[in-house]
Amino acid sequence: MQLAGLVEAYRTHIVAAHKQPLFLLLAGFISSFVLIRVSVRMIRAKVRWWPGNITPGGLHIHHVVFGVGALLVAGIGVFATDGGHPWIDWFGLVFGIGCGLVLDEFALILHLEDVYWSEQGRKSVDAVILGILITGLLLIGFAPLGVVPGESGADGSGSWGVVGLISFNALMSIVALLKGKVWTGLLGIMVPGLSWIGAVRLARPSSPWARWRYGDRSRRRARAVRREQRLHARVDRARMWLFDLIAGAPDKVPAHHAVTHRMAERVAARATAHLDPHRTGRPAAAPAERAADQRRRTVQAGRVRSYRARRARRRVL
Repeated sequence: MQLAGLVEAYRTHIVAAHKQPLFLLLAGFISSFVLIRVSVRMIRAKVRWWPGNITPGGLHIHHVVFGVGALLVAGIGVFATDGGHPWIDWFGLVFGIGCGLVLDEFALILHLEDVYWSEQGRKSVDAVILGILITGLLLIGFAPLGVVPGESGADGSGSWGVVGLISFNALMSIVALLKGKVWTGLLGIMVPGLSWIGAVRLARPSSPWARWRYGDRSRRRARAVRREQRLHARVDRARMWLFDLIAGAPDKVPAHHAVTHRMAERVAARATAHLDPHRTGRPAAAPAERAADQRRRTVQAGRVRSYRARRARRRVL
């Protein structure tokens, strides 16, 4: 009876509502992401009986290549068949599979290097979850910016109100994104009100909005830092734990890499202090002192060259 009820609900809410291509897209999206994550984690664990990476001739072919191919096949296929049934259903499934494969390596495309198991690779999980949420919202009936077709009335009296709602909501989403609230800003496009909350709250300290607006407002920046430490740090830790559970924890940086990184930071700090001596608290050298130092170095270099030339002549004689 439960199976019959599920089939009837599928026919009523999916097939009759002409949402079957979108449903198959979401199913392909989730399935391809889950399967490819299982595959890469098995490869990472070096399971002997699991097929490894595809490396013809020593070239590692990433699964984003197959994802791009699936997207091309689905897109061209829909245009070639004029979006008719049953082709649109099949191409919707293929398109969803391509989305899962491409977005699973979104960080690789963004950084143009293999950062799959690094901290930067978490951006791929962000992109996948966001894509699944937006597709799911579209499937259950949410319209972008909260606008439902035909809502403005036959005489167009509400058209200006719809345009105003779209414009205001888009503006709030942009402000939320500039304040570093990525999830709130993007989901606010689909669910009006979320981005409004993100737009009126304090920006995250590392966001562009904080750099532009909080530079000369030490109190507001201090509040943003305290909120980041108190609230966002906990939320980020919970999010990282969930992402590690879903997609696997990133690799730890080897000790020698960490030492190299710290050395690079010290060198950069010394270079910055040289360019901006006020950061070290020491006054910059006077121009006359720098000129005298340069002359001493030139004289010393000349003496070294003449000494080497004399030694070379003695060897010849």
